[in-house]
Amino acid sequence: MPVFKPRNTNRAKSLRNAATPAERELWKYLSRRQVGGRKFSRQLPVGPYYADFLCRELGLIIEIDGYSHETQQDYETQQDYDAKRTGDLVEHGYKVIRFTNDDVLSNIAGVVGEIERVLADIPTPNPSRKREGDQ
Repeated sequence: MPVFKPRNTNRAKSLRNAATPAERELWKYLSRRQVGGRKFSRQLPVGPYYADFLCRELGLIIEIDGYSHETQQDYETQQDYDAKRTGDLVEHGYKVIRFTNDDVLSNIAGVVGEIERVLADIPTPNPSRKREGDQ
């Protein structure tokens, strides 16, 4: 039987319940495979962090900036913390894209369009094998 690392699912649940208006708005579009046919999860633990939205299949993390659930006391600014966090996630093979609360709340069509563009640019993780006769 596989051994799973413990995840703080109570923390993830509380983050989902305390979602910002921008997170709730974007989730209306990301849920139920509505964007690019890809499955997204909300507030999923990724290492020591919680991704606002994660497409595990493609390793794509979407972050909404502008409101923090908690203060990051070891960093001078929230932007410093976000840069460190993004660097750590990229180092572990994730692609991270960020939008501001204002982007989501005032231009949801543009945000969804950008997510669709990014999804289209990410190569499929397991392309089908080349078959006889393929060029």
